[in-house]
Amino acid sequence: MKITRLETIWFDEQPNTLWLRIHTDDGLIGLGETFYAPRAVSAMVHDVFATLLLGRNPLDIENHWNNLFSTVNFFGYAGTEMRAISAVDVALWDILGQYTGQPIYTLLGGRNRERIPIYNTCVSYGKHQDFHRWFEGHTGALAEELLASGVSAMKIWPFDQFGVSLGGPVGSRAGKAAVGPVGHYLRREELKRGISYVEDIRRTVGDKMAIMIEGHARWNLPEATKIARALEPYDITWLEEIIPPDNVDAYARLKADTTIPLCVSERLFTRFGFRPVIEHNAADIIMPDLAWTGGLTEGRKICTLADTYYLPVTTHDTIGPVALWTAAHLMLHIPNAMIMETVRAYYDGWYDDVMTERIPIADGMLWLEGKPGLGTALRDDVLRRPDVHIEVSDEQHHFDASKG
Repeated sequence: MKITRLETIWFDEQPNTLWLRIHTDDGLIGLGETFYAPRAVSAMVHDVFATLLLGRNPLDIENHWNNLFSTVNFFGYAGTEMRAISAVDVALWDILGQYTGQPIYTLLGGRNRERIPIYNTCVSYGKHQDFHRWFEGHTGALAEELLASGVSAMKIWPFDQFGVSLGGPVGSRAGKAAVGPVGHYLRREELKRGISYVEDIRRTVGDKMAIMIEGHARWNLPEATKIARALEPYDITWLEEIIPPDNVDAYARLKADTTIPLCVSERLFTRFGFRPVIEHNAADIIMPDLAWTGGLTEGRKICTLADTYYLPVTTHDTIGPVALWTAAHLMLHIPNAMIMETVRAYYDGWYDDVMTERIPIADGMLWLEGKPGLGTALRDDVLRRPDVHIEVSDEQHHFDASKG
């Protein structure tokens, strides 16, 4: 069996999500995915990776990962390069599963659990306007609704709104945006406002709801410490990426100054990015994003490294449906899985528009049905959308770009 075709796909309605389909001469099609700058990732796949993959056996997954990483590491690996490797790697595991008739979690070594608990990241999309609900002051009511559906853990980001914006002096506050520079001053009234969202949850549903606080790396160390200490009375499950993950010593200082568990970080690439965080006692929970950090091949190594230090793992997902399915396979397999991130606005929304299968979620738990490979595929009608972009490399025509 050999790889005959690489196909990158994205469409304008979801402009950051890119899918990669790897075709074989046996007629198998493996599906991978990543998020952010799809044109750049597509260029990496077709301009660099195609020559390393076309004509090769897709089952040599570890060798492919090593070849791709060694190539890009020569020039500096993090960013687009790792996003492209992640998509390739997952597509190859999908092919292996289809070829053997086994789900990926079995190929990884089997399951440690049949189901895993989920939490809801409170994003708005379609019929679930969860962000608007909590941001506009109805956090407790949203918690009640989630509990009624069986979901007993939720994540919000109440301090982003007080951060520095990307607009410079004219746009001095962040508003609703998650992206922005590090902030160096949080006013007392702003701190109280941020805490009020958490208070509303506790006042409404008590301790029935686990609460995760996302920081989006928006604060410096003193302000992050201030936020963490203010949250301590509310039994927070974790404080996630409240400062950028680039300085491990800063995270270690924060961890020493608060009782709130720290979760770090979807922005880290490969085991080399996670190693100092784990070894320097800078995190309590490890959170890789398999669509960014190197796919299943590298993700499994990161989880093993965490397990060596008796640290739990949660996976990041606000990326796309394939990332969610990929994480599910790994989290059913690894011994140190804690809980999975999900976005109900997505899995009960646009994911259904692009995938052949819906991921099984009920009563706050996620599982898989044991189908070969990922267990799902990209719907054919995605390729016929009027706003679709498809770029192809194959053995006859090394590169071809088209827009449907």
